[in-house]
Amino acid sequence: MTTETFEFQVEARQLLQLMIHSVYSNKDVFLRELVSNASDALDKLRLEKLRDDSLDADVSDLHIELDVDKEARTLTVRDNGIGMSYDEVGQLIGTIANSGTATFLKELKEAKDAGGAEGLIGQFGVGFYSGFMAADEVTLVTRRAGESQGTRWTSRGEATYTLERVDDAPQGTSVTLHLKPADPENQLHDYTSAWTIREIVKRYSDFITWPIRMVPESGDGEGVPEPETLNSMKALWARSRDEVSDDEYHELYKHISHDWREPLETIRLQAEGTFEYQALLFVPSHAPHDLFTRDFKRGVQLYVKRVFIMDDCEALLPPYLRFVKGVVDAQDLSLNVSREILQQDRHIRMMQRRLTKKVLSTVKEIRTKDAERYATFWREFGTALKEGLVTDSENRDAILAVSSFASTHSADEPTTLAQYVERMKDGQDDIWFITGESRQSIENSPHMEAFRDKGIEVLLLTDAVDEVWVDAVGEYEGKKLRSVTKGEIDLGAQDEEKAAQEREKQAEEYAGLLGWMRERLDEDIKEVRLSTRLTVSPACVVSDAHDLTPALENMYRAMGQEVPRTKRILELNPGHPLVKGLHQAYQASEESERLAESAELLHTLAVLAEGGQPKDPARFVRLVADRLERTL
Repeated sequence: MTTETFEFQVEARQLLQLMIHSVYSNKDVFLRELVSNASDALDKLRLEKLRDDSLDADVSDLHIELDVDKEARTLTVRDNGIGMSYDEVGQLIGTIANSGTATFLKELKEAKDAGGAEGLIGQFGVGFYSGFMAADEVTLVTRRAGESQGTRWTSRGEATYTLERVDDAPQGTSVTLHLKPADPENQLHDYTSAWTIREIVKRYSDFITWPIRMVPESGDGEGVPEPETLNSMKALWARSRDEVSDDEYHELYKHISHDWREPLETIRLQAEGTFEYQALLFVPSHAPHDLFTRDFKRGVQLYVKRVFIMDDCEALLPPYLRFVKGVVDAQDLSLNVSREILQQDRHIRMMQRRLTKKVLSTVKEIRTKDAERYATFWREFGTALKEGLVTDSENRDAILAVSSFASTHSADEPTTLAQYVERMKDGQDDIWFITGESRQSIENSPHMEAFRDKGIEVLLLTDAVDEVWVDAVGEYEGKKLRSVTKGEIDLGAQDEEKAAQEREKQAEEYAGLLGWMRERLDEDIKEVRLSTRLTVSPACVVSDAHDLTPALENMYRAMGQEVPRTKRILELNPGHPLVKGLHQAYQASEESERLAESAELLHTLAVLAEGGQPKDPARFVRLVADRLERTL
C-alpha cells in the first residue's frame, strides 16, 4: 500500500515538543488517557449497534487489551471498538488543530502549577498525544466498524507523520508505544513492568465499565497464560456511599470531565418508586475555559440499565447548570432513545426537575456550611447560575437563595439579598443596584453620590447577565429592585417640607436654562431636569424607569437584534459651580455660541462619567482643547 507523509502544523509541532520534553511531572497519565479513549470507542460501537442492527461489527466481547513486549520495549493499548476511517484519522489524529491547539498552548503557559498543567491534557482533547511522553515513536492501527480497510498512522513526534491504508487491520484501534528507557528521576517508569501497569490501571481506570485485560508474565515457560482483568468494572453510582472512597469518586469525575483536578462537590441521588434512576453528579472546582462559548459541550452522561447511551445529554439539566458533570443511570428508558425523543420524554423532564433542585439545594448547603468553598463556587460559576434567574422561573427563589453580590456594604465580602434586606434603613422601600463593567467604575459613578452621602447600600453588579435578571426578578420579599441610574430618585431629607420648598424654588429659577438646553441637545436627550442624586458632580445622564439601559441596547445589537436608540435624561446639580456659572451665562446671553458649546461639553462629560463614549470624539477633543487654550 502507498504510504503518504504529511507535515504537522506549527502549533501541532509545538504541542508535540511539549509532550516529548514533557512539562508534566506525572508521566503515568498517558496510559489513563489511552484507556479512556479506548473506553469511549467501545461505548460508541455499542451505541451504533443498538441503533443499527445491520452494522457489520462484532460486539460479542468488547474489551480493552494491554499488551507488553519486554524485548521490543513496546506497550500496546488495543480495543475492538468503533475504530476510525482513513479520513477520520487524518482529521482527528493527524492535524491536532481540531483539538483547540492554540488555546491549549495558551492555557498551558498560564497554568500556575504542574497539577493545573496536567489537567489540560484531557480537557482539550489532546490525550492521544500524551503517549509521546513515554514513547519515541507511536504507531496507530485502526479500522472502522463496518469497513473492510484499515489505516496505519505513525510518527516520531517530530515534523511529520505517515498515513497508510492496510488490509489486515482488526476492528477497533491499537496504539503501540515504542517506549523510551525508564528514567525514575524524571518519573518515567518502566512501562513494560506488569506491576506498574496494574497499579496505574487500578488507580485511574478501575471503574471503567469495560474489562481491561492484560496477559500476565509466564513464570514456567509453558504455554500462554489466560489474560487477567485488571479493573473491577463496578459502577460507582450503583454502589452504596460507604463502599466507595472519595478518591474513587474523584477518578470517575476526572474520567468523564477531562478535568484532572478534584471536584468541588460530589452529589448522589437515588430515586425509587414508579420510575427509578441513580445519579452521581459533580460540581467542578474550576470553570472550563469555554464555559461561555457557543461550542461548549454541556450535559451529563446518560446510561440505561448500565448501558451507555450518550455522552452529553443536555435534557437532564438546564443550560445554567451546564458546568455540572456526572452520570445518570435510568431503569425504564428505551436503549435506542434519541436526543429528539429525550426532549419530549415525561420521565426525562421529571429527572431534570429533581436533579436541578438537588444541585441547587447542595449549593445552598455549601453556602451555609463552608464559606470558602462557596466563595470558590460563586467565583467560578456565579455568572452562569444567574442566567437561571432569567430562564427558570420555577426555581428562581432557590437560585436567589444561593446567589451573592458585591455591594457598597463591604469591599471584600459579597452579600445575599436576604442580608441586604436585613440591613435596610428605616423607611427604605427599595433594593438599590447599579450595573457596569467594573466595581471601580460604578463605585465612582456620579449616580452613587447621594447614596454614598446618605449611607444607603447599593448592589454593585458587573456581569453582563445582571442587566437582564434584575428586570426579570423585579422584586425580593416585597422590595422592588431599582437602578440608581433610572427614573427620579427621592431618598428623603431630614426636613421634607423645607427640602420640597427648596426644590420648587430651584425649578422655577432654572426653568429657562433647562428648556433652552433641552432644545439645544434635542438630538441626544429627551429631558433636562435638576437632580436629587448628585452631590459632587455637575451632571449625569439617566434612563427613564422603563427604558433599556445603553449596556442592554449594546448587548441586543451584539446578538444581531436591532433596537431603536433611546434618548436619555440629563440631570444637573444646581449646587455645582459649573451649573451655576452656566445659569448665569444663560441669563446674560442665551444666544452665545460659547454657551451652546458649554452645554454640549457638560452633556458629554456626563456621558463619559458613566463609562459611555462621546458621539463625536474629535469635536469633543477640539472643544476641550479650545477651552484649555483660553485658560492659559
